[in-house]
Amino acid sequence: MLSGEYWISFFPGLTLLTAIVAINLVGDRLREVLDPRALK
Repeated sequence: MLSGEYWISFFPGLTLLTAIVAINLVGDRLREVLDPRALK
């Protein structure tokens, strides 16, 4: 990382961040749709 090649850690980190956010959003949506105790 100190060699000036920031992309070695930046792009894998960005990919992980995107995957985590996407999984979190899908999980929240599934919980809203499938929760039998939800008030409608």
